[in-house]
Amino acid sequence: MTQELATPPVAAEVLTVPTGAGAVSRGLTALRRWTRHQPLGLASLVIILIMTVAAVFAPVLAPHSPTKTDLNAPRLQAPTRSYPFGTDSLGRDVLSQVIYGARVSLIAGVAATVLGSLVGSVVGLVAGYRGGAFDLVVQQIMDGIMAIPALVLLLLIATILGPSMWHVIEALSLVIMPYAYRVIRSGALIARAQSYVEAARVVGASGPRIVFLHILPNVMALIIVIASITVGGAMLVEGALSFLGLGIPTDDPTWKTSWGAMLSPRNLGYMEQDPWLPIFPGGALMLAVLAFNLLGDSLRDILDPRLRGSV
Repeated sequence: MTQELATPPVAAEVLTVPTGAGAVSRGLTALRRWTRHQPLGLASLVIILIMTVAAVFAPVLAPHSPTKTDLNAPRLQAPTRSYPFGTDSLGRDVLSQVIYGARVSLIAGVAATVLGSLVGSVVGLVAGYRGGAFDLVVQQIMDGIMAIPALVLLLLIATILGPSMWHVIEALSLVIMPYAYRVIRSGALIARAQSYVEAARVVGASGPRIVFLHILPNVMALIIVIASITVGGAMLVEGALSFLGLGIPTDDPTWKTSWGAMLSPRNLGYMEQDPWLPIFPGGALMLAVLAFNLLGDSLRDILDPRLRGSV
């Protein structure tokens, strides 16, 4: 009996191990494993960080004004040391326009994805947990939104609301919302049948507590993957709307310009003689969309339990 009572000090020594250091160590180990097994994911993250820095510090990094017309500047100048990306038909620096255009694409893509994924995920969680008539009504509404072609719906909303950054974000979030809803609702339906949810009901936990404290953590990986993949698509659609003249106004003093506006038919008319006008903004948009898609695939490989063992 005395020997059994002498063992607790050993357990007490184990409890004195600092949990913060252990969490940091596990995080660094996971980061090293991710960089070793997911080099494309690391490269895409670096590209996104570079674009984010360029967007945030655009006034400092841009060598010239993206909108001011300089009568002394050469027009349709090929790339040179003074103008690395050349100039457009009005003598404006293309490099400065590309740097400022990153602001519009990143803000529109990220804001629309966050808003659409947040609303769709919350509605999907509640509908998947409650079921019944509420789930049926919400599902019919979401299916009705998805039945309309996304581009047609976006063009309709943009035409009614008018060209504006916030109108573009609202239109994109409405299109993103039903896709996030369907995926999260499926995850909530699976989690609702698990034993830990039944145990929470038995001890008297309320519905909101079960949804946000028990089910939400188990579908958070799905939300992260959906959001990371959706950002690239939202940026591409914003570029399409700006290309059609329904996105960011070209004379907006706040946002200056966007990659989609730089790909307008006016610049595409110079494609044969001055190919740098559409190539640089189009390449920047393509690189951004590719980086977010690769990052989403990398996060899926890490967060998906079925694929986690292979990483």
